[in-house]
Amino acid sequence: MIEFIDQNYDYKNKIVCGIDEAGRGPLAGPVVACACIPDFSKLIDGVNDSKKLSEKKRLEIYKQLINTSLYYKTVFVSEKIVDSINVLQATKLAMKECLKGIAPTPDIILIDAVSIKTEFDSKSIIKGDMKSYAIACASIIAKVERDFKMLEYAKIYPQYGFDRHKGYGTKYHIEMIQKHGVSPIHRNSFIKNFV
Repeated sequence: MIEFIDQNYDYKNKIVCGIDEAGRGPLAGPVVACACIPDFSKLIDGVNDSKKLSEKKRLEIYKQLINTSLYYKTVFVSEKIVDSINVLQATKLAMKECLKGIAPTPDIILIDAVSIKTEFDSKSIIKGDMKSYAIACASIIAKVERDFKMLEYAKIYPQYGFDRHKGYGTKYHIEMIQKHGVSPIHRNSFIKNFV
């Protein structure tokens, strides 16, 4: 079980919110952030950085998380906003939106790698999704819900194979962009070198 350890802070007796994102790197689709306050009395076996889990395992843990978490909220920021303000600012925007209406009030917010201004005590942790249970929970929810969205897009734009690569810049995806042109969900600032 992963757990961020800070000798100056007793996380186990606090309300801890983890925040992470999914989709900063893809050529298409939204960037997604999730804030999650997991129930530390119901720890879920296998929670880890979402990238280290199989799709099957992620989905299995996701179903448990959405049923046991004290709070979770996922925010999608469109590819058009990514293009207009850049992906880092879009990520921060999504993260801040995740905290609107949060309850119970967190004692601390742990954020993967990114620093954002909030009204709460917060800490940015490099590779936090591998060190913090709460951040890892958020990473799993963000990743699974973004994948769901890309599967929806795969039905709308079947020629690009979004179900295969979820918008990431695979060789196949780039070939499909060159063959079919740009779709409405492609990030123009990301694909300018391929078209």
